[in-house]
Amino acid sequence: MLESKFKIVFLFVVLACAALPIAGIMKGTTLTPFEKPSGESTNVVEREPDNATHEEPVPEDMVTIPAGSFVRGTESGGFDEQPPRTIYLDSFSIDRHEVTNHYYQQFVAATGHRKPGLPARYVKSIGRMKGTNQPIVYVSWDDATEYCRWKGKRLPTESEWEKAMRGSDGRLWPWGNKEQANGANWARVDDGYEVSASVGSFHTDKSPYGVLDGAGNVLEWVADWYQEVYYKESPEKNPPGPEHGTYRVLRGGSFTTTGADIRITSRSKMMPDFRDETIGFRCAVSKNSEEERQEKPSGATENQNSRELKTRPR
Repeated sequence: MLESKFKIVFLFVVLACAALPIAGIMKGTTLTPFEKPSGESTNVVEREPDNATHEEPVPEDMVTIPAGSFVRGTESGGFDEQPPRTIYLDSFSIDRHEVTNHYYQQFVAATGHRKPGLPARYVKSIGRMKGTNQPIVYVSWDDATEYCRWKGKRLPTESEWEKAMRGSDGRLWPWGNKEQANGANWARVDDGYEVSASVGSFHTDKSPYGVLDGAGNVLEWVADWYQEVYYKESPEKNPPGPEHGTYRVLRGGSFTTTGADIRITSRSKMMPDFRDETIGFRCAVSKNSEEERQEKPSGATENQNSRELKTRPR
């Protein structure tokens, strides 16, 4: 009898631990002075509706991040953000914007790849998440990887993502070291957006290199497996990420983010097959690969052409 009770208690403990990563994304953290308890409101900033249908597609654009060192991590954050270290990265390019519905739909149409998943509990949100220039969501890590590959690109490494959003001076937010409650599309104040915004809507959420929406809008898959102590143990030049793991890394904040853990250095983790309305991605490319892409004629890349012929619906 005692053994059976122990098994039941142990099962509940395991289930509770497994739910922590999802709970962290969904609920955010403790309230800050900028936020008010549920039921209290703040002034609404007049902005364009979330699902504006008259928008022209935002042009695809990549930002070149120069080779050099930057400060990765901080002592102001959690254990997995420490210690701050100077990391050197070769030059690479990264998408200026999160991948949007418009461009991901082209990928699905051309390759037959599965459409973004939509859990039943989010049926009410779908009409507000389909704007031309809203970021694609409900995609797994594998979905994001396949899209980037079709584009002749890849997911950024965790270190590349942090440098692109943070710059080289160790700032905690894209705009600097002073917190701004309405600096990005978060759930901290009423800003006119209940869900994701069209990419680039928050001009303050712009890195020193000109990369947009790193702090808010949607969380973003990156290439790395998650390892809590990786910032301490990784090489100082072009860290490739852990060789294996259980979770993949998510970076940035989303339109549901609240609380204090909104630094650009904050690290999140999730099972790679998880799909949610708060998770999207952007692509990156190494310098040599970018030069090869620029030499090709305009239109589909060689990788795109081959995938259109070989990829079957999933």
